[in-house]
Amino acid sequence: MSLKNEIISTLEKNRERSVSGEYLAQKLSVSRSAIWKAIGLLKKEGYGIDAFRNRGYRLSEGVDVLSEEGIMLFLKPERLPAKLIVFKTVDSTNREAKKMAVAGGAHGTVLLADEQTSGRGRFERSFFSPAHTGIYMSFILKPRMAVSDATLITVAAAVAVCRAISGHAKLSPRIKWVNDIILDGKKICGILTESILDFESGSVSDVILGIGLNFSTPDDAFPDEFKGRVGSLYPKNTPPFTRNEMAAAIIDNLLDIYESLTAREFISEYKELSCLMNREISYSDGDAEKRATVVDIDEAGRLVVRDADGIVSALSSGEVGVHL
Repeated sequence: MSLKNEIISTLEKNRERSVSGEYLAQKLSVSRSAIWKAIGLLKKEGYGIDAFRNRGYRLSEGVDVLSEEGIMLFLKPERLPAKLIVFKTVDSTNREAKKMAVAGGAHGTVLLADEQTSGRGRFERSFFSPAHTGIYMSFILKPRMAVSDATLITVAAAVAVCRAISGHAKLSPRIKWVNDIILDGKKICGILTESILDFESGSVSDVILGIGLNFSTPDDAFPDEFKGRVGSLYPKNTPPFTRNEMAAAIIDNLLDIYESLTAREFISEYKELSCLMNREISYSDGDAEKRATVVDIDEAGRLVVRDADGIVSALSSGEVGVHL
């Protein structure tokens, strides 16, 4: 771990009090001058660090910089990812993860970014990913599962995000099948799952799981085409915890669920969190738009619907609209 990372890790662990330069120098076996220079570099990188005469250094109140060290502090020791990488800016964490997977990236690798310049969702739609207010992350997973079962990972991710939000923020998000997390009628999180196929076996060799959570993006910061439909976890109030804590909670919950993915125990929780059960929806079937009522979510994560003629069918992909 670099000197800067060691300093951030120490300050993150001591957010409630100041840490002296002398203590840092002794702990890290460097000179006081080296500590001073490293603190200066960290400030230039965006870290708010207050310096108090005769007391030392402390992270500024409200400072919220995504970092590997900050996330690691809140992860369960038994659920540490294979590798954790945090970018300041990247075009897309999913694109980076896909390149790493093709190059042999390990199962359980997690990539995060403070900002995405070309964030995207399903159907190549853009995902607004401004700096400092969101959590944009991607997992490299190697499930060795049939293509038909890949939807389970999206379903598991939706449950993991809801668990993290309800556990930390004490809020009650809902899931709009298959990949949107809704709070107060607005989308606050999107999930994008992309598969890499093993053509010899016909199974999925790698899954890139992308999660984009609007954490503290103000409502007026969203582009006009998103306003009124998209929101964030804390659009007005100062969050009571950091993005590092929330990112760690999502990682912990996702890896917990993934350990027993094939048992499908999370499906019942997904159904309870769904905002579509017993609702009338519209969906595309080829070139035709159809209407039906949602009656279930099956063990494969498919949306089970019944049309006006009483015919029951299961949707495995696509986009649905809700009718009041």
